Amino acid sequence: MGIDIKCCVTIFRLPTLAVLLAVLPSGAVSTGVERIDPATLVHEVFHVGPVRSFAVQQNGELIIEEYRRGMHANRPVNIKSASKSIMSLLVGIAIEQGHLHRVEQNIGEFFPDYFKAHPDPVKQSITLQDLLTMRAGLESTSRGKYGRWVLSDNWVTYVLAQPLVEKPGGEMVYSTGSTHLLSVILARATGMSTREFAEKYLFGPLGIRVGGWDRDPQGNYMGGNNMVLTPSAMLKIGTMVINMGVYRQKQIVPHDWIVESMQIYTRSQFNPYDYGYLWWQLELNGYTVQFAWGNGGQYIMMLPALRAVVVITSFSEIKATNRASRGRLFDFIENRLIRYLEQNV
Repeated sequence: MGIDIKCCVTIFRLPTLAVLLAVLPSGAVSTGVERIDPATLVHEVFHVGPVRSFAVQQNGELIIEEYRRGMHANRPVNIKSASKSIMSLLVGIAIEQGHLHRVEQNIGEFFPDYFKAHPDPVKQSITLQDLLTMRAGLESTSRGKYGRWVLSDNWVTYVLAQPLVEKPGGEMVYSTGSTHLLSVILARATGMSTREFAEKYLFGPLGIRVGGWDRDPQGNYMGGNNMVLTPSAMLKIGTMVINMGVYRQKQIVPHDWIVESMQIYTRSQFNPYDYGYLWWQLELNGYTVQFAWGNGGQYIMMLPALRAVVVITSFSEIKATNRASRGRLFDFIENRLIRYLEQNV
């Protein structure tokens, strides 16, 4: 997987119609369906937008791997907000180890100094689950308000000082500030920096070396953005998640946490996607797609019914075409990639 090759594919025999009808969604199979060539898929995906890498694993085997524009399997890339899904995994590990007690814990106990100076029973009642599902209710620090937040002297104080625009546990308010609070809570609960905890209990067991990772003015590692990983590392994470937290026969993330994380708790107000514990979800061509998503086209995708993991990285600096590229990418996945994966079931 770490070798830089142009295209590594495995061709499977076409399953019988009886097998296909037994495992595929209703209406997914018809006689005389065109078989899709993997080389054609590779050609198509690099034309949907500024894609730099495309890797597809199915049934534990890497069947497509292609890199363009100077990218390769072990070249670090800023995965942007796909980092949020990593935070979800870390919280699950911390709960399993007893550092955090439950998702219903209130954030007030982790920020006693702030709430002593600024008492607010409603904000203090925000739970870890509210942060994990983007339902803290605090005004967002993302999108147009992101720059002002990261230029502030204290990111935690800035987030907690935001007005409530929704009640905690109510509608989704997407905010990187919420996931940064999770990072700070994790560090305070474990007595380790978020990076140290991640390297010991997640990245280390997966054989991953994290690259750059932004920190706030107080030295807290950023929760939910600007983590640097390689496509190879992203594929390992996706493999572990689709295997219910297991990697190479070792339980890295609790099984029950993976199940809980992938439930649907809310839905974005800005796109047609559902949301779990910092994992996105949608249905394409009758299949559930669970994914980590970073700005500019950074994805770790899992299609459990097809036993497939897909990793895509892109030039995140090209922002003008983000929405259009995303639409073309999901059309490609629904109408081309899924059909190809069905051939290999």
